[in-house]
Amino acid sequence: MKQRLAAIGTVEALPHRVAAFLSREIESGDLNPGSLLPTEQQLSEKFGVSRNVVREAIAQLRADGMVEARQGIGSFVLAPEQRASIRIDRETLKEGQNMERLFELRCILEAESAALAAERRDRQHLDAIKAALDRMSGEERWEDGSIDADLLFHREIARATGNSYIHTFISFVCEQIRRSIYYARQTNPLHDLVEVNVGEHVRIYEALVAGDPAAAEAAMRAHIIGAADRVGVKLPASRARHTDGDK
Repeated sequence: MKQRLAAIGTVEALPHRVAAFLSREIESGDLNPGSLLPTEQQLSEKFGVSRNVVREAIAQLRADGMVEARQGIGSFVLAPEQRASIRIDRETLKEGQNMERLFELRCILEAESAALAAERRDRQHLDAIKAALDRMSGEERWEDGSIDADLLFHREIARATGNSYIHTFISFVCEQIRRSIYYARQTNPLHDLVEVNVGEHVRIYEALVAGDPAAAEAAMRAHIIGAADRVGVKLPASRARHTDGDK
């Protein structure tokens, strides 16, 4: 085990790497819900790190809602439904199936969010969404700043629903797909990618301005499916059929 973690990185990175290793064991089921984590001493010996590193790693797992500390006993693994926070290990998104699941989640959340935003948006919301769109289509469109503007566009639509929980969830998901946008820009002709991507966002914005929930939902769904396709992810046929049926 010590050899497996020999490339764990700098001292500063050790707690994060140990926490990531343990979280993968939890997600994979190697550490079952309800089971007691090994002691600090046992984990220290297992990973070949100090107990302070282990202590910080477990604190990170607690903050992520993966484990629960019980005074005088130790830390127990929590089942997914018991966790007080949402967490997605970005390393697992390198697997195609997990990226497909994330885009499917986006399709469900953001299509409905767009429909609600079309019903509830006001002038201030539209101004904020348009400002993000202008950044995407302006001088920044060839730069990394356009990625920030892209994610802001989606967050502002979520804000326009008037539902703070929707905004919180979509803001979280937005940060998980940042890497996929970088990947799309590296693997597709940049000019074509920017033109298509901006065009999809313009159609979403126009539907919001028109106050048309069905059109906003269809435009957002088409965008998510297109974004997934540009990174080699094919969403389930049911999502695509829904889009075709809305056109």
